[in-house]
Amino acid sequence: MNNLLYKVDDRPPLITTTLLAAQHMLAALGGIIAVPLVVGAILKLPADQIVALVNAALLGSGIVTIIQCKGIGPVGIRLPCVMGTSFAFVGAAISIGFEHGVAGILGSSLAGSVVMIVGSFFMPQIRKLFPHQVTAVVVTMIGLSLVPVAVDWAAGGKAPGANYGAPENLGIALFVLAIVVALVQFGKGIISASAIVIGIAIGYAVCLGLGLVDFSSVQKAAVFALPQPLHFGMSFPPSGIFAMGLAYVVTMVETTGTFMALGAATETKMRGTLLKRGVLCDGVGSAFASTLGAPPMSTFAQNVGVISLTGVASRHVVALTGVMLALAGLFPVLGAVVVTIPQPVLGGAGLMMFAMILTAGVQMLGKVEHDKRTGLIIAVSIGCGLAVSVRPELLAKLPPFVNEIFGSGISTGAIMAVLLNLVLPNRPVEVHDDEEDVPQPLLVKDLEAI
Repeated sequence: MNNLLYKVDDRPPLITTTLLAAQHMLAALGGIIAVPLVVGAILKLPADQIVALVNAALLGSGIVTIIQCKGIGPVGIRLPCVMGTSFAFVGAAISIGFEHGVAGILGSSLAGSVVMIVGSFFMPQIRKLFPHQVTAVVVTMIGLSLVPVAVDWAAGGKAPGANYGAPENLGIALFVLAIVVALVQFGKGIISASAIVIGIAIGYAVCLGLGLVDFSSVQKAAVFALPQPLHFGMSFPPSGIFAMGLAYVVTMVETTGTFMALGAATETKMRGTLLKRGVLCDGVGSAFASTLGAPPMSTFAQNVGVISLTGVASRHVVALTGVMLALAGLFPVLGAVVVTIPQPVLGGAGLMMFAMILTAGVQMLGKVEHDKRTGLIIAVSIGCGLAVSVRPELLAKLPPFVNEIFGSGISTGAIMAVLLNLVLPNRPVEVHDDEEDVPQPLLVKDLEAI
């Protein structure tokens, strides 16, 4: 693990903070706006309604990010977390939207958030289900699940006419990747810490010169737009509330894994009380976002990669990211400019960021107790997680609720690791006089909230 350049409570100089906050914004922005764009397009909403969803998502993400980083009373983990709209809710949102419209989505989101809010008070107990070997599996699965996202970006995206895998797309991505690697390895101080944003800026400049930047979204974007709470109205269909509640349960598992990865990246011991504050913020933030007219919120795993790569763990940096996201929601033209960054540029940087999470997971796996039981937990959990990640059609003929729970490789890997850790017998190793220093495997009943 890299030595941290800035720790959680450090306050870098303003210019440094601004550059580092911009890195986190660039890493998160695509994911934040993708969910409302996908849902809006599938439901065939008018353009002005999709714009309203995107603006609300950006504003909600910004405000909840600030709360997560700074904390308000018992709400907020006070670590560098970027909040955004989660793809875990897309399936439920689309199914609800076809029957009950956007009002049904937002009402179900508000009611379903109670699941996460109530669940947060049991996080100290849930933390006991995540000993080191389980945490290592979850962090590894987060990295394995995110790397294909960066690969798709590098190839140009899967949108119609994106020319997936075109040589120019791959060339730009490799160019940006090379710059980021060079700056991290040979740069000093702020240059190394800002490697991602510098690499993206250079890649963007090259794309400008090659005429590969599309400014149509900037021309259509409003300069300023006030939020419109309850613009879509709300309805509370019982089937929708159940579907959203299930999605919140899955998200709670994924968020717990993300917090574990964040703890490793920031050198913070992830206690049950910290998890409680973080998950509570996810739940309260999702309820707040629904009143703004935005989809539910969750902690973004991809930004953990930024921390791992740069060694900057300051929560004050990410709080400024929240301010930037909120401004992008109030000034849509700012977000529109960022959206013009070609996907291969983001892919080159993203590949490095997400692979760093995978690296952290592999390093954690290297530190677990090497015995038959642990090997089974790791092998089966990662195998099942990869199965649904690389072949999502595997679950197509099963009931919808099964798809909701196991559709994500992260949640599948986490659930399998937790279950196997509970089910497989764990016998303490008999210690002989000449083996006093041999580490002993923990029994489940011996685990404490750490």
